[in-house]
Amino acid sequence: MSLVCGLSGEAPEEPVVSRVSGGIFERRLILKYIAENGRDPLTEEPLGEHDLIAVKVPKTVRPRPPSATSIPALLKTLQDEWDALMLETFKLKQHYDQSQKELTHTLYQHDAACRVIARLTRERDAARQALANVQVSSHASNAGASAMDTEGDAAAAANAGSTTLPSQVVTAMQEASKPLSDARRGRKKPAGLTSQDAIAQFQQTEARSGIHSASQPGILALDVHAADPFRVVTGGADKTAKLFDRSSGQVTGTLSGHKGAVKSVLFHPSSDVVVTGSADRTVRVWTSSNESCQHVIQAHTKEVTSVTLQPTGRYVVSSGLDGKWAFSDIETGATYAKQHDPQSSGLTTAQFHPDGLILATGSVDGVVRIWDANEMTNVLNFSEHTAPITSVVFSENGYYMASAAQDRTVRLWDLRAASPQSIQQMQVEDTVHALAFDLSGTYLATAGPDIRVFLAKQWKQIAQFTTPTATSTAIKFGPNASFLTTAGMDRHLRVFSTPS
Repeated sequence: MSLVCGLSGEAPEEPVVSRVSGGIFERRLILKYIAENGRDPLTEEPLGEHDLIAVKVPKTVRPRPPSATSIPALLKTLQDEWDALMLETFKLKQHYDQSQKELTHTLYQHDAACRVIARLTRERDAARQALANVQVSSHASNAGASAMDTEGDAAAAANAGSTTLPSQVVTAMQEASKPLSDARRGRKKPAGLTSQDAIAQFQQTEARSGIHSASQPGILALDVHAADPFRVVTGGADKTAKLFDRSSGQVTGTLSGHKGAVKSVLFHPSSDVVVTGSADRTVRVWTSSNESCQHVIQAHTKEVTSVTLQPTGRYVVSSGLDGKWAFSDIETGATYAKQHDPQSSGLTTAQFHPDGLILATGSVDGVVRIWDANEMTNVLNFSEHTAPITSVVFSENGYYMASAAQDRTVRLWDLRAASPQSIQQMQVEDTVHALAFDLSGTYLATAGPDIRVFLAKQWKQIAQFTTPTATSTAIKFGPNASFLTTAGMDRHLRVFSTPS
């Protein structure tokens, strides 16, 4: 049965019948009509809501409107739905962009807060270190005053202008010299010494970056621990020295306190001590295990260029651009004596002979001077270089000395001759910044625009390695010449060895 609404002419969803006229209507339509007119639309007789009787019929499905029964109408419907979807997608993108901006702003604020916290932490640590240094200096001064009251020799040695060493220091060096000399003369090449063919096959096997700050890039010095070759200390232009463990690839300590670039570093071979020299005119003695500064040695009026350990292990000599070298005690931090080189406008490097009784210094005027460490007197000069000296080293057997300068030459000297003279001159393309003999005295390595290794006695080049980004400024051999460790201005620590 089909019912049709008397008002709309369509099948009603909720049909009702009028008691007055018997007509069929859509309930919602007839209720509106009654509310407005109060009469039956078919007979115009009075009609109320109570006169409507609901008709119970099966629910019918209303036919589609004409607008949805043709292809153009369907396409328009789909287009409308697509447009609605695009509008919703656009709104979602706007919301996403807004959320991203808010997140970026939040992360920026977090990063800024972290930077402020880090800066405040550094300032706090620097203040603590400065306070510790003041306390250490005070303790050292008190100890020095007490010693001067009880020992006459120490009173003379503590004089900042003294050019002579205390008698007990001279005696200690002389007693240590003979065993050192006898030991090196009787030393044979180690059985495990790396062959020259193996060195010629060395390749870069490690490259560590980011050890020092990028704000003041450059590693200026390094040393490898004699007992643990995986431990390395580096001195940087960022005013710090870094303790680095090659086995873990991690920085294990930072020695902070210098106010200028760290120009020279060294490990003590048998104790937990590191010595550093800086452009801030000071030498510092550190305990490496807890990164604490034990002594601040202020023996120079211009920047310190080098520190070298006297073979007894108790004393250190520092050189400076003030033209002086100073002899200091590691255990007390006291400077026993200073010697001025009147013919030099500044010292650039210093190195003890393996016996400990001879000291070599290099100067800005291009002269290598040999000093009697006991008497603190100049005994010999080598003036063949024509530019500032950059490095001076002795072979471990004590027979040879090598020097490099900004005149782009490396010179070898035979110290056994009655009148030592240059026995070899090697011309290079650019300045060599550092030299190193291996412990056996068999090989000499140079660091500059490239890395080169020479065979001692024959003085022939057996290997050459290039660094891709910057000049090398420091170099050290490993035990038995098993590897070379270098550092440079690109903040990289590199190791050259036989590939595994």
